[in-house]
Amino acid sequence: MVKISIPNMTCGGCAKGVLATLQEAAPGASAKVDLDCREVQVVTADVAALVAALRADGWDAAAA
Repeated sequence: MVKISIPNMTCGGCAKGVLATLQEAAPGASAKVDLDCREVQVVTADVAALVAALRADGWDAAAA
């Protein structure tokens, strides 16, 4: 499991958008949002592709 830090994910709507981006970039990937820590935990082999997809959608994403 990989943690991706997303500092500008601040609400439930943001979390929904982040999850939509992740599902589009990696269909079937398992993701869990921790809104309090502003992180997403994802089971994936290619974290770089997910971070790139999140950044392309305007999220300040970085592998934690």
